[in-house]
Amino acid sequence: MKAILRRGRVTPPATEAKAKAEARSVAAEPRTRFSGIMRAIRGAYRQVIGIPDYERYAEHMALHHPGAPLLSRRAFFAQAIDRKYGRGKQRCC
Repeated sequence: MKAILRRGRVTPPATEAKAKAEARSVAAEPRTRFSGIMRAIRGAYRQVIGIPDYERYAEHMALHHPGAPLLSRRAFFAQAIDRKYGRGKQRCC
């Protein structure tokens, strides 16, 4: 088995796969950070304009109500629409 020279260091063959995986994770870090930032911006935008956020609901339920059943995405949005525009809700106009 040959040792591999990488970045001025000799890497034994057994750790070659580990070194490749580490290099991929370092390369993916900016994408992960960017996607996290975009997810936060999307969530803030949805809060401002009043669109319910299913991911935030799922995180809240898992954290604060672990035994309670989780609504499906479809049921969650149906409930949100009914809550916002449902019958019996008093409106100013």
